Amino acid sequence: MKVTDKRMFTADGELREEYRSLGDAAPIAAPAPPDPVAPSPATSPAPAPVMYGDESARLELPGTPPGLGRPSFLDLVSLLAEPIALYLGDLALPDGSSAENLEMARLHIDLLDVLREKTAGHLSVQESAVLEDLLYRSRVRYVQLRG
Repeated sequence: MKVTDKRMFTADGELREEYRSLGDAAPIAAPAPPDPVAPSPATSPAPAPVMYGDESARLELPGTPPGLGRPSFLDLVSLLAEPIALYLGDLALPDGSSAENLEMARLHIDLLDVLREKTAGHLSVQESAVLEDLLYRSRVRYVQLRG
């Protein structure tokens, strides 16, 4: 049996060598502007879906601070993972009590695993690594508490 450490960071909090190149990923290119010689809308095919880089299609909500930007995949992962620490009892409620509930923690871990399965092959190396690391650490903590 061989045990391989797949965490992104060392015990000292340093980024491991194999993950250092993740910051060099190429940005997503904006879609090309429309062709002025294109056929009329009546004869053209259905419009293409709005691409991520198209800022004109962005929905501005009242009261949103400027420069907030569009949520990313890592924001979604963070949102889904937030309750795990609470349900594992690692975070206290504002009144100081614990909300430990291992079944709810397991549900949220399983939801992250569903997200991992459904997005397999469609994530960047960094997104995949963060999701895998989060799942690994959450599962280890769950097993520690479950016994």
